[in-house]
Amino acid sequence: MSEGFPGPGGAPPAGRLPVLRLGDVLLVTLQGDLHDSTAQQLQEDLAETIVGSGATGVIIDISGVEIVDSFLGRVLAEIAGQSGLLAARTVVVGMRPAVAITLVELGLTLPGMRTALNTEAAMEFLTGQTPSSRSGGLRRETL
Repeated sequence: MSEGFPGPGGAPPAGRLPVLRLGDVLLVTLQGDLHDSTAQQLQEDLAETIVGSGATGVIIDISGVEIVDSFLGRVLAEIAGQSGLLAARTVVVGMRPAVAITLVELGLTLPGMRTALNTEAAMEFLTGQTPSSRSGGLRRETL
């Protein structure tokens, strides 16, 4: 279900990423490059949706991101920090090995953020279920 976007099928306007609500969890999927204006709009949309819906979790799917840089790392850390201040936990899913390697090489620690191999494991964590061994489990960022 799309959160409050006008237009056909609730599609987001240009320059905005859809924020989907799955119960008390919000899901955002990043594809390709994230530009300054889109990143800022995403942060605003997430904050408003967390407050308006009472969401307790945010899942950011980065499986469509092939290249990460310090800007994207900073945006992810800011989203996690902002969401935490609004009482919502953030989990990043779908990280490719090359992205993980690059984050480590850049020295980006992503404080306050957890990672999971897939959306199922993130949902289990955020809804209080015990992650199953087949779902990929949850990892806490400790770098």
